[in-house]
This record gives sequence, structure tokens and C-alpha cells, in this order.
Amino acid sequence: MRRTRIKICGLTRPDDVDEVVRAGVDAIGLVFAPGSPRRVDTDLAVALRRRVPALCTCVALVMDQAASEIEQIVRAVRPDMLQFHGAETAEECGQFGLPYIKAMGLGGRQPVDLGSHPDALVLTDSHAPGGAGGTGRTFDWTRVADWARRRPLMLAGGLNADNVEQAIRVVRPWAVDVSSGVEEGPGLKSANRMQAFMRAVQRADQSDD
Repeated sequence: MRRTRIKICGLTRPDDVDEVVRAGVDAIGLVFAPGSPRRVDTDLAVALRRRVPALCTCVALVMDQAASEIEQIVRAVRPDMLQFHGAETAEECGQFGLPYIKAMGLGGRQPVDLGSHPDALVLTDSHAPGGAGGTGRTFDWTRVADWARRRPLMLAGGLNADNVEQAIRVVRPWAVDVSSGVEEGPGLKSANRMQAFMRAVQRADQSDD
């Protein structure tokens, strides 16, 4: 059976971290991007990070922030990966010595160069290029299905328990990323919605046998 990896992003509460860890999520995301309603400060991020066990990946999400600020996050929080949501170049993303995810906005009409970050795990989202994620909107999944057949792809953008099965069948991504689709409010995750999302991903994987 193929297995689609699952990342839940925008966690802000210790109990939510504990819940997704118990559920067997592959990765959690902590948001440091300015202006995000899911942004956590360093002290809270450190406390949340301590609840993430080995073999569950902790990802720090940043967006067009100064290298010095990102370095401070890396030193304090010790994430396993970084995730860049802005206009960062491959050189800028790679300077911190950590593997990274690069978000690409598919919400605009202009072509998007998915190969511009050859060392990254590319994440395709529904925001416009240069915009922030977490919009709760989807995009045309067929635009990235061919790419997902050629290299690992993380699919995001408006995913929830009701549509993620169909999204996986269309794209066959390496991983899916969800934030607002499992929330009661920005940064406030719902245990029931997170569990339902993970069950839906598992159903999609099982149907591929």
C-alpha cells in the first residue's frame, strides 16, 4: 500500500500537538511568519517543540524574514526542517543547513516554475504567488499531477476531510499539508477534524491497492 505522508500546520496549543502525535502524524508545522493568525513566539514554539518526539518531523514556517531572525529560530527551536512561503531564492533557503520545503502559489494565472528549488520538497498551495497560505481555498489539482509523477510533491490548499481523498486520487502526492481544514478557529485545531482528515488520507491510500 502506498502511504501519503501527513503534515498538520499552524499548531499553537500543547494539547493539539499531543493529539496529532498520538494520531501518528508525520510532521507538524509551527508558523513564524509575520501577520499570520497562527504565528507563535519563540517561547511558545520551544515549549511545543519539546512535545514532538523523534521520528515526527518539526517544521518551522517562515516568510521573507531576515536571515538573522531565521537563524535565531533555528538555534532556539531546533526544527528538523524549514518551510519558506515567500519569494526566497534557492540560495537563501539553503543557507541554514537544514532540509527545506518551498511553497509555490498556484492561485495566480501566471506560470509557476516548480523546478526553481531543485533541493527542496515543493509544496503547492492555493494562494497567489507571494501571498500567504492558510486561505482555505483549493486550486486545480490537475495542474500539478504530472509534476507529482516525476518527483515528490506536498499538496496543500483548502484540504479537509471531505476533499482530501479526491485530491490524493488526482495528484498522488508524496505528502499532504493541512491547516485551516482541521480547525475550529485560526490556530485552534479540532481533534475530531484532525482524526477525520487522517482517516480520509488512509482511505485514499487503501483504495490505491
